Amino acid sequence: MFKRFLAVLIARNYEFFRDRAALGWNLIFPVLLVVGFAFIFSGDGKTLYKIGVLPDISQTSNDHKLMALKHIEFVSYDEKLIAMNKLRQHKIDLLVDFNNEIYWVNQSSNSGYIAEQLLLASSFNYQRKAIEGKEIRYLDWVVPGILGMNMMFSCLFGVGYVIVRYRKNSVLKRLHATPLRPIEFLTAQVCSRLLIMMALSTGIFTGCNWIFDFYILGSLIDLFIIALLGTVSLISLGLLIAARSESEEFTGGMLNVASWPMMMLSGVWFSLEGSPEFIQTLANFIPLTHMLEAARAIMLDGASLWQVKSHIVALLLMTATFLISGSLLFRWQGQAR
Repeated sequence: MFKRFLAVLIARNYEFFRDRAALGWNLIFPVLLVVGFAFIFSGDGKTLYKIGVLPDISQTSNDHKLMALKHIEFVSYDEKLIAMNKLRQHKIDLLVDFNNEIYWVNQSSNSGYIAEQLLLASSFNYQRKAIEGKEIRYLDWVVPGILGMNMMFSCLFGVGYVIVRYRKNSVLKRLHATPLRPIEFLTAQVCSRLLIMMALSTGIFTGCNWIFDFYILGSLIDLFIIALLGTVSLISLGLLIAARSESEEFTGGMLNVASWPMMMLSGVWFSLEGSPEFIQTLANFIPLTHMLEAARAIMLDGASLWQVKSHIVALLLMTATFLISGSLLFRWQGQAR
């Protein structure tokens, strides 16, 4: 059994690396995106000041002069710890408790200095508390999304099209005549694509981190584990989609149906925070959502694997569902005409 599995695994790896176009695209595309975002968002493009309010803004007096100013966005927080973390990471410019006349400012934030002056211009009675923290660039936030999107397309299309092509060219028909079982064949496909994607993604992340110095608070090992689990889940989804079809056109349509909603609803380019509840509920059924949220929590907030356990459980359940369903539905050859 192991020899059969190993033979398919090695053959699939040879096939991938011989396809120079696919290999080059997987290497160049994410690097170009990272470099592009680095230059596009290198300047300070903020047009609004964000001021956090403690407690909830509905419990705060709205007659304060600062509330009447335009071009200022007020964000409510029920928990001080969360709000302080946002301020430390430059996600808000100032944190104010209007009821107790206390405010917190990040001394390394230029926008925080201006927001502080606006507050003091309206009142001199507030107690000042300063904190320190490094700014999280949009580049730092979007990097997991770029790599996750590259993994998604490579896993879905790289695996789905291969299976359909094998079936259409009667490769699977010939394999069916061997002792190879569907679960062995599918597992070998998963491991092949997993090894390739993890090697490429790790190299890309390491190289870009050396150039751009990403904001990383958590463990790189934990980050790797999340990427591993997410990649397996995406590969399993690609296998499920291609389990029975022999039409490349139909499979391409199904893969697009799966990939585009994931790209739009998984938080690849923007956060889903504040979006309608049904959108967030729908996003929870997408494996890419859990991979990106867990990766960003580890990378930007310093979370541990235990703190993102809900995302890990979701990825494991989805992977098991996709892989088992795919092996049960798998067909070696197309329907006879």
